[in-house]
Amino acid sequence: MANFSVNINGQIHSLDIDPTTPVLWILRDHLNLVGTKYGCGIASCGACTIHLDDKAMRACVLPISAIGNKQITTIEGLSEAGNHPVQQAWLEHDVPQCGYCQAGQIMTAAALLKDNPKPNEDDIDAAMNGNICRCGTYIRIKAAIKTAAEKM
Repeated sequence: MANFSVNINGQIHSLDIDPTTPVLWILRDHLNLVGTKYGCGIASCGACTIHLDDKAMRACVLPISAIGNKQITTIEGLSEAGNHPVQQAWLEHDVPQCGYCQAGQIMTAAALLKDNPKPNEDDIDAAMNGNICRCGTYIRIKAAIKTAAEKM
């Protein structure tokens, strides 16, 4: 066990935890931030995507010991009121069906638009590659990202 001080959604959390514990389980089991989902456990599906200093990262394989002084943002911290342009575009395009993957999809899209405010089709495909939607809403996801880019 080790003590970690971690900045999550702008709040400092002090945790006495095994250094190999994945961030996903800290979020869900220790801090009750359950918007970040468990999907595959091997960083292949994207359901657990968070931001680490504004970069999309898979929380299921990211050990707490790798965080250091970096800021973690979860879907809960993306926008308190749920009015981030990506979230608004998701609703406008009626993207979610089952909704399970949507937090990871939104977090990946938000990181893309932070780095590249005017992505083309190839940029969107590359950034979203590996974020799996079992319902197949990929066309609506891409349309929502384009709309969010226009709003940002």
